[in-house]
Amino acid sequence: MNRAYLSFGEPLLLFAPGISWILQDEKSSPYIPLRRTFLSYSPNPHKSSPAFTFTASGHPVSTAMQRDGIVEAVKIILKSKPPLFDSMTKQFDMYPDLRNMIEQILYQGRKIPFSPAEKSIDLGLMFGFLKDENGYVAVANRIFEMYLLDLFIAEEAVTSDMYFYSQGSKNQFITGNRLDMELVLAKFIEHFTDIYGDNDEKFIEAYGRKFFLLYLKPIINGTGNYYVEAQTRDAKRTDVIVDYLGEQLVVELKIWHGNEYNERGEKQLLEYLDYFRQEKGYMLSFNFNKKKTVGMKRIRIEDRTIVEAVV
Repeated sequence: MNRAYLSFGEPLLLFAPGISWILQDEKSSPYIPLRRTFLSYSPNPHKSSPAFTFTASGHPVSTAMQRDGIVEAVKIILKSKPPLFDSMTKQFDMYPDLRNMIEQILYQGRKIPFSPAEKSIDLGLMFGFLKDENGYVAVANRIFEMYLLDLFIAEEAVTSDMYFYSQGSKNQFITGNRLDMELVLAKFIEHFTDIYGDNDEKFIEAYGRKFFLLYLKPIINGTGNYYVEAQTRDAKRTDVIVDYLGEQLVVELKIWHGNEYNERGEKQLLEYLDYFRQEKGYMLSFNFNKKKTVGMKRIRIEDRTIVEAVV
């Protein structure tokens, strides 16, 4: 098994099949509660996503400690600046078509047929950024996805009004160390309508989901994290999983044109809440029905609650 050491001085990351991250904790570090923590990654051909194991000094630890440790490890990795991440940024400067393709996959859920003969796809494979997933182009792994989303959002934040409005009022969204996602959605509707309400349908369909991620980032930055669920992402739907101080919140971002799609979306979100063992979920609908009602509503289905925000 390949092995890479991640220290708090000079992080070194090695992304390869069978990688193992070893996190050596310093006594003064607030991040990892264990003196020696092992996070091992091994692709499992029988599962759709990689399997992780987490042990301390060679002994398995509790599920809660596994989860907390992994979340902290990911935060450390994303905040570091290893040569690999620098290389990714430089390659995007040299090959803007490759960057644009990855942005479309991450933000818009574009399904691009996999073909190594296409120049940008071939470059992405050569650099290790991309892979073939069921005949479509996909980002090579979730760490890369999270890093690239952070990169794209940081670049957009410089001139983004949505980021500015969110950053200026972010303290109101945290109550008792809990993220008030319902209030986040309500304020997003207000600011999005003020800034982009007059734009056409094509613009909102292409960039609406990006603006929500831009709005969310400064609210949870430094404390929480989020990732986009690749298995459910397409041109009409994106599921965002938010981790905030040990609590997971599931937010479905969707584009719809009528009640039929809305009902289907509610069913999909219920299935996702079952998967994450949540009783409450959130839905942000970019609705292009002329008879739509903009605002917030609660939907009670079975024993679960869905809070929907309609733009």
